Amino acid sequence: MFNSLSDRLTATFKNLRGKGRLTEADVDATVREIRRALLDADVAVSVVREFTGRIRERALGAEVSGALNPSQQIVKIVNEELKEILGGETRRIRLAKNGPTIIMLAGLQGAGKTTLAGKLSKWLKAQGHSPMLVACDLQRPNAVTQLQVVGQRAGVPVFAPHPGATSELEHPAGDPVAVAKAGVEEARQKLHDVVIVDTAGRLGVDAEMMDQARRIRQAIIPNEVLFVIDSMIGQDAVNTAMAFDEGVNFTGIVLSKLDGDARGGAALSVASVTGKPVMFASTGEGLDDFELFHPDRMASRILDMGDVLTLIEQAEKAWDKDEAARMAKKFADQEDFTLDDFLAQMQQIRNMGSMKKMLMMMPGAQNIRQQLENFDEKEIDRVEAIVRSMTPHERVAPKIINGSRRARIAKGSGVHVSEVNGLLERFAQAQKMMKKLAQGGGMPGMPGMPGLGGPGGRKNGKNTPKKKARSGNPAKAAQELRDAEAKRANAASAAPTGAAFGQGAADFDPSSLNLPKGFDKFLGK
Repeated sequence: MFNSLSDRLTATFKNLRGKGRLTEADVDATVREIRRALLDADVAVSVVREFTGRIRERALGAEVSGALNPSQQIVKIVNEELKEILGGETRRIRLAKNGPTIIMLAGLQGAGKTTLAGKLSKWLKAQGHSPMLVACDLQRPNAVTQLQVVGQRAGVPVFAPHPGATSELEHPAGDPVAVAKAGVEEARQKLHDVVIVDTAGRLGVDAEMMDQARRIRQAIIPNEVLFVIDSMIGQDAVNTAMAFDEGVNFTGIVLSKLDGDARGGAALSVASVTGKPVMFASTGEGLDDFELFHPDRMASRILDMGDVLTLIEQAEKAWDKDEAARMAKKFADQEDFTLDDFLAQMQQIRNMGSMKKMLMMMPGAQNIRQQLENFDEKEIDRVEAIVRSMTPHERVAPKIINGSRRARIAKGSGVHVSEVNGLLERFAQAQKMMKKLAQGGGMPGMPGMPGLGGPGGRKNGKNTPKKKARSGNPAKAAQELRDAEAKRANAASAAPTGAAFGQGAADFDPSSLNLPKGFDKFLGK
């Protein structure tokens, strides 16, 4: 979403590298480039003017850290201002103290409210809540049916007493306000602790839609009113957000379609203009492509500093602890890393979601974005097919896989033999690396830790002289052994007794020390 903005900002900061100090002209030039980048990203003009004004003021002020160079200083200021413009701190749902927590969704038609209702309900269910969906969009054709399908996929019940409109010409039956009130009462009776009310939208802001949303809000008195906005809406985002804020007084913002290729200015504009926090972000079409919005992490993504914390959270959520414990035990016991283990690890990675999204969260990912765009997500499927086409014995002992076996595996997995060869070659390298790590030798090409084996810790390393090889003649070898023992005995007899600190006890004279009077009796003299 923010690729264009991120590229422009990264290029701007590169121009500052190597400068010992920033002049006012340097700051003005940098601010000018930041202003152009934000305007190109469809950020509202008023927001850009205020944002760049604060950056210029801080850059020219006394905010100079001795630990940072000028380029890092500007990046730090821009990062902090981006965090502020995106809402400052992470805002979570305010839960009701008594009765169900009521969440009302509002927004334009096509913004993704119905799909987001399913995503939010599944996310809340994973948090330990018991949500229920209420279908109050009776105007859009088949909106009720869509919500029921989404609710079924999320494993959440849907309250839908009226089917709603099934075509553009059909006048919808039922009152959305009455449905909302009945839905809240149903949730209270069935002990659901969260109610998500999906309301109708229009292709544009109009009085009728806003009046209906206002009446629903007054009838159910929701704890949260979430304004769902399409991240690709562009410059019209501010006008739409202001109209909904005036109409329903929403409490939080949800950005949908954040995985699109638009410029993403809506995310920066809406929160700043309305003063309402961005609470959630929808990052894909799947029900799991939904996350809590963290302003600091999003600012880091925009500045190409990565989002490692979100990556760790996704890994913790998807990683199988039992499998991790099994691999850890196998690693500790120095057992061989097999293709079955390799396949298990691949499946663990798949559970985390899209590889492209995960890699784009790494710092500096913008530099290899082209390679990531060309990355084929189905490559993991092909690897899995190749491994599953092997026999159990072949997975444990891949060295037995000869030419005929490779041809059979390639035919069974629907790939070329060259792909099987490439996989086995990469696996052999991975197996060597895992064996090296298990022995404590560190990564290949890296010095090992002392006492843990490896090039830096072995007794016969480069810095340690090698032992002289014994003769193959038994009589000569025995004579060499006797000479070595005699040499060690002579060395032991020549060593001074009690010489732990380089001086024997017999040569020690207490009077040579400046000791208190009478202290020599404690020395046994």
